[in-house]
Order: sequence, then C-alpha cells, then structure tokens
Amino acid sequence: MELQLHLHRWGRNRPDWTAAAVSGFAAGAILMVLELAWAATMSGNGPWRTPQLVAALVLGPDTLAASAYSFSVRVAALALVIHYALGILFGLVLGYVIAGFHYETSLGVMPLFGAGVGVLLYLVNFYVLTQLTPWFAELRGWSTLIAHIVFGVSTALLYWQLWRRGVNPQRSA
Repeated sequence: MELQLHLHRWGRNRPDWTAAAVSGFAAGAILMVLELAWAATMSGNGPWRTPQLVAALVLGPDTLAASAYSFSVRVAALALVIHYALGILFGLVLGYVIAGFHYETSLGVMPLFGAGVGVLLYLVNFYVLTQLTPWFAELRGWSTLIAHIVFGVSTALLYWQLWRRGVNPQRSA
C-alpha cells in the first residue's frame, strides 16, 4: 500500500475574490445566528450583549453601559455592518491563503484548514486583540470558539463550492 502526501507549497495563484467575499459574508451570517441563538437561550447576559460588544468597536465602551436586554436599532445596525465587513475581510484573507497553497483543489483539506483558521481567529480576537478592546474578554469560552470554528469551516467550504472554474481550470470536483 502506498501513502501519498500531497504537500501544498505556496505559489502564485489568483484567488476568486468574489467567491471569497461571498463566502465570508455568508459564514459571517452563520456565525451571527449561532452567537444570537446562544445568547438568547444559554447565556444570562441578554440577547443584545454581543451586538453591543461589536458596536463598541466604533461607538466606544460607553455603549456597554446599556442593558443587554434593551434593543437599539443604532447598535444592532452598526454591529451588523461591522460583523459582515469583518466576515468579508476574513473571507478574502482565507481565499488568498487557500489559493496561494492551492487548497481549492483538495476538498478534503478545506474543513481542516477552515477549522484551523477559526481557532486562529478566535485566539487573535479574544486573547490578542483584547489588549485593545478588553470588553471582548467576556466572550471567551467554548461556545465562541465553536462558533468561530464553524465560521472557518463554512467559509472554506463555501469558497470551495463557489470557486469559479474560469479562475483556475485545474479544479477537481
């Protein structure tokens, strides 16, 4: 029995930017639904706490003084814009790395790569960037980690699915 390792090396390969942006946007929506469902059912913080935390990136930490049970259109809308913009940004980065390493040709690698990106994103967001935004430390935990893994896997799989054959005709289905 022969074992073949298909090691991927960095190379110049143009990503499908549209597929990457749409993948990040859609996976951001999945992440947001998971976070809101968790907050509404399992968390004692109130359903609007996560949007407050996200909106505080732009509005400042004074936003966090409001009750997590009170709804604000301004806070929710701003949180949506920020969340989707970051989802698109991370989708673009993921698409760039996937194309650079030619992972788009390996469906089996995509979930593992996406999960790794989700873990890395969680660690950076909730352990490194909390030096700048300490209020995000309250979101540390298994539910947020799992949601970010789901985001990474979803983004990678959606990118693989949406990747256009015209960009790289070597795609194997």
